[in-house]
Amino acid sequence: MAAATAVSLAACTLPWDKPDIPEGIPPGPGIQQPYLDVNAPGRTADLLREWAEPIAENTGIPRTSLEAYGNAAEIQRQQHPECGIAWTTLAGIAGVESKHGEHRGSSVAANGDVSPAIRGVALDGSGGNWEIKDSDAGKLDGDKEYDRAMGPFQFIPETWKRFGVDANGDGKADPDNIDDAALSAARYLCVSAGGDMTTPEGWEKAVMVYNNSMSYVIKVRNYANAYSINVRY
Repeated sequence: MAAATAVSLAACTLPWDKPDIPEGIPPGPGIQQPYLDVNAPGRTADLLREWAEPIAENTGIPRTSLEAYGNAAEIQRQQHPECGIAWTTLAGIAGVESKHGEHRGSSVAANGDVSPAIRGVALDGSGGNWEIKDSDAGKLDGDKEYDRAMGPFQFIPETWKRFGVDANGDGKADPDNIDDAALSAARYLCVSAGGDMTTPEGWEKAVMVYNNSMSYVIKVRNYANAYSINVRY
């Protein structure tokens, strides 16, 4: 994850031959998650099951993952309403990063744990990747030589140390738990956007900071806008 200057998406088009998908940014907010007591004990995302089930059926997002995105968006809405992040953006990022926690056969448990753990390639400078020497003695990512991106939202260890939080009520911040990862990603994005993801400039800047690639920004936009009208992508 690295800082970058925003670039306009105005000229980009969607490779889409089904329903018309919006192309604007920020992506649409989708079906609004309901209010929930974000301070309730245990996995508060469970309170979103009724909301999540029909959306999951239509979009193909696993229900537990969708609950995690709605939970993270609602926590941010209540605690940092100025940011304006929507669950569709979180879903777009997780769709691109890890197929919502199901990359290469991984699955998402009822408590949000993703297993087997999803790990990116060693960030050793090869293949156009960054070179990031091990920063955590392999405690988080399992690699004592180079850092690796971790979990369904693909955090690098240094970023996780700064933004990682517990969101499923088990008392620990775990990058391999989709509840924790979704809320941590929401916090990171809101800070990267300068606190406001409701503007095209703020949204694009945040996603570009998450991954410094315009093709990545476009992919996230495409996924998120598809989910915003309740269809698969």
